[in-house]
Amino acid sequence: MEFEWSEGKRLKVLKDRGLDFLAATAMFDGRLVLSEPSPRADEKRWLNIGELNGQMVAVVWCWRGEKIRIITMRRARDAEKRRYRELYP
Repeated sequence: MEFEWSEGKRLKVLKDRGLDFLAATAMFDGRLVLSEPSPRADEKRWLNIGELNGQMVAVVWCWRGEKIRIITMRRARDAEKRRYRELYP
């Protein structure tokens, strides 16, 4: 699986949120994630919610050809955590 992202966006998210897109690639390694369509976008985007390095995170991504493009990453919201825990108690 190949990944891509904007390096400028990666550095901004790393600085502002302490989250690295490099680590976000692990959200596609077969671990348990809640994956759902992202409600905000002109293009078809997805939101993966899951545990990463001991915290719940949300990764917004889309397909760009054969690659997964990481768009952004943030800490999961409370409602997202609840949906994840309902699915994976």
